[in-house]
Amino acid sequence: MFADRKLPGLAKKLLRHLLPYLATPAWTLQRELRRGGVGMILCQEYEYARFDVVTALGRLLGLPVFATFQGGNWQISRLEKITRPPAIRQCAGLIIGPNTEAARVQAEYRVAPEKIARLPNPLDFTEWQPIPRAEARKTLGLPLDARIAISHGRIDIFRKGLDLLLDAWSRFRAAHPDQDRRLILIGSGDDASKLRSMLCGRHDSSVLWIDRYIRDRPLMRTWLSAADVYVMASRHEGFPVAPLEAMACGLPVVATAVPGVAEIMGDQAPLPGIIAPIGDVSALASALERLLGDIGLSQDLGFRAKKRAQDFSPVSVGTQLRSFLVARANS
Repeated sequence: MFADRKLPGLAKKLLRHLLPYLATPAWTLQRELRRGGVGMILCQEYEYARFDVVTALGRLLGLPVFATFQGGNWQISRLEKITRPPAIRQCAGLIIGPNTEAARVQAEYRVAPEKIARLPNPLDFTEWQPIPRAEARKTLGLPLDARIAISHGRIDIFRKGLDLLLDAWSRFRAAHPDQDRRLILIGSGDDASKLRSMLCGRHDSSVLWIDRYIRDRPLMRTWLSAADVYVMASRHEGFPVAPLEAMACGLPVVATAVPGVAEIMGDQAPLPGIIAPIGDVSALASALERLLGDIGLSQDLGFRAKKRAQDFSPVSVGTQLRSFLVARANS
């Protein structure tokens, strides 16, 4: 009787660990792979259960399986501790942007360095050519003489560090109460109502939030072109594309030291922005103070940012990716 009462609970626990694997329809997938004459598989994110399923399927079908890093470095199911190591070892290769993530994978899974391609996410610069700042501000109804910081992306308070950004902005504004300094946030998401409550509680008219995703790239480019500095206060990222979009529009970047940021900034001094420690509100406020307070410096770093962003063009990244895929698939 006792075992009967416990069985539903045990079944639920077992199902919770199995569901991430069952979400990938292996039978249907293998049928489509054969029907389409697929020669290799590229899986988005290797720290997901679907990667384990796809790797096993690729081995069965004789297809090389590759996977990319998109920010996942945690496991949902306990079964992943068993299935992930052999899947990583059996796959043909991994595409990873951040140095820190590549080092983690090599240490945790004992992956040979040649099995990892250190490649960033590409950016199509034909869609991110800036327009004159005065023109952008006139279009958006923003004052010409204000100094403006901007951030865009999903509204996820903790992951994106929006609480940290607002605290840093409050410190910065307190030091310059009589100057026209503005922070523009663009995006929406699951934490939209929470962010709305946070902003209402602060009563800060210098913060403007556009509560929606702007999928119109020319419009998003106009917003970026209207700003002076881009800021990203994230606690966690994969290889962030948003700062690259800003850099392509000629903005210097203030960003926390999440994976991918060091690779985006490069290693040639002066950097096209300022990197702050994760979670350090004072450092964020100081970085904003430095770039918004020094027009000459922000313009110089913005020029360097635009030049640096060209290293992430689709042609440059695509050529490297193709060479890696072909070489590893034939190894």
